[in-house]
Amino acid sequence: MVSTVPKLRPSLRRRAPNLKVEKGLWEQGHEVVVGVDEVGRGAWAGPLSVGAAVVPKNRRIYKLRDSKMLTEGERECLFDRVADWCTQWAVGHATNEECDRLGMSDAQRLAARRAIDGLGVVPDRVLVDGRWDFVGTYTTIRLVRGDATSVSISAASILAKVVRDRIMRDLSASYPNYGFEANKGYPCPRHKSALQAWGPSCIHRRSWVFMDHLPWTGIPRYVRPDPQGVLFDPA
Repeated sequence: MVSTVPKLRPSLRRRAPNLKVEKGLWEQGHEVVVGVDEVGRGAWAGPLSVGAAVVPKNRRIYKLRDSKMLTEGERECLFDRVADWCTQWAVGHATNEECDRLGMSDAQRLAARRAIDGLGVVPDRVLVDGRWDFVGTYTTIRLVRGDATSVSISAASILAKVVRDRIMRDLSASYPNYGFEANKGYPCPRHKSALQAWGPSCIHRRSWVFMDHLPWTGIPRYVRPDPQGVLFDPA
């Protein structure tokens, strides 16, 4: 892996996030502003991960972009720079079992709480990417396309994505049939073919609808009970 950050591709040069929202909050006296972003919600296997980042007021970092705009190699090259630059950062996870047992919304809240707790500071404001506040316990600000426009959220997106990708690459050695080193647990032709041939692994989310379409029947689809004790089918 290349240790230096490569030059930005021309398509990315004018798409830098900024500190407009963070500066406004700092000027209002909110000292600890946390950017939060999620990765892995759409995967069929592995954890759901949430990154949380607090960025410094007086130092800048170049080439920071939304993690989805960057290649895997570009993210890996940026990771150490972003981690060292942040004042505090953490990544929280919800396991595949927790995703099944809690449902994806509550699992995302759990991962977010673990990430924010891991910072070691109490947020004054939390910036969340998208329209849904999956943090909830703090004063949050929802930013549509926040991962592309807010420096704090962009930093969190890179940290969460790289940490989760590394977890999936490590897990691929234990589950070599599924191609996790390449697909990171997301659906793709090889992943789907492996499920047809081998069934789900120990790190698959077994409440998901793909379980209904497998000819291999050794493990049934997990059906989560609702709070009233009635079985709840998430499909």
